[in-house]
Amino acid sequence: MAPEFLNKYYTEAVELLKQLIATPSYSKEEHHTATIIQQFFDQRSIQIQRIGNNIIAKNKHFNEQLPSLLLNSHHDTVKPNSSYTKNPFEPLVEDEKIFGLGSNDAGGSLVALAVVFLHYYEQQQLPFNIIYAATAEEEISGKGGIESILLELANIELAIVGEPTKMQMAVAERGLLVIDCITKGKAGHAARNEGINAIYEAMKDIEWFRKYRFNKVSEWLGEASMNVTIINAGKAHNQVPDECHFTVDIRLNDCYTHEEVLATIKTYITSEVKERSTRIRSSHIEVQHPFVQVAVENNISLYGSPTTSDMALIPFNSVKIGPGDSARSHSADEFIYLNEIKQGIAVYELLISNYIFNLQNK
Repeated sequence: MAPEFLNKYYTEAVELLKQLIATPSYSKEEHHTATIIQQFFDQRSIQIQRIGNNIIAKNKHFNEQLPSLLLNSHHDTVKPNSSYTKNPFEPLVEDEKIFGLGSNDAGGSLVALAVVFLHYYEQQQLPFNIIYAATAEEEISGKGGIESILLELANIELAIVGEPTKMQMAVAERGLLVIDCITKGKAGHAARNEGINAIYEAMKDIEWFRKYRFNKVSEWLGEASMNVTIINAGKAHNQVPDECHFTVDIRLNDCYTHEEVLATIKTYITSEVKERSTRIRSSHIEVQHPFVQVAVENNISLYGSPTTSDMALIPFNSVKIGPGDSARSHSADEFIYLNEIKQGIAVYELLISNYIFNLQNK
């Protein structure tokens, strides 16, 4: 991308980001930012499709016979925490940074992908279509987000999911399984040592969760892990509890499905198991995929991501990459460096242009 085009797109990206920061967009309440993104495309005479608070735009010469490249990021945010010292809705530019809620997660990626889409919008003879999707409810993995528009995204060959990764490329992402366990005992009077203490019974299963190791280790995500994170039992100090409830947070690697992990758990423990969350699947793209190889050729680091994103809900090949730093996400006085936005635009365009070149010159 020529410097004059990069500077033009960078300016447009920053102006859009400022508007988004100034507009609250908590998960399930993103209608105002959806309208801002819609207007961004309306002003450039680009037709969009709006589904709920999700915005979809397709390249001008969209061809249904071709596969598509999806450029996706989210415009919802978490609520600001109590440690903010700056106005979370004031897009303050200071020390080469832009501060504000959602600036880093994932506003920088969202606007960088938007202007890269503009760059390719009118180009002809592309080997694939390009679709831009600004989606809602990512922070809560809500069903009104990316899942609600999948039927409109047929024939996707690859998705670029924009999240703050310091422009490293995540080629795998952990899945999430949350289960609630109920251990049964028998109530009795503590003074007479009556009954069967459900807490003691639960301790046997909790110890299994603490010690058990799944033997398949992922190249990118390491071992699957299980942690008991909530426990609740008992009503009175003098009554042996007849039930103990505990919750287990399980982070899957790409070697196991939710069903396989559940089957293993039910084989070894005696507590009743209820699945609370099974939608967040682990994901993995082969390193030999041509787009990943473009990243390798341009010295972009590959890694496996311990955090989840809309990659988990996308049923086709995807990578996660974007400007900003995941460590700043959900932090007080959230910010992104202005130069990170410019770098994001340049790297996105570099990856896509080289990918196009390689496909056209096989």
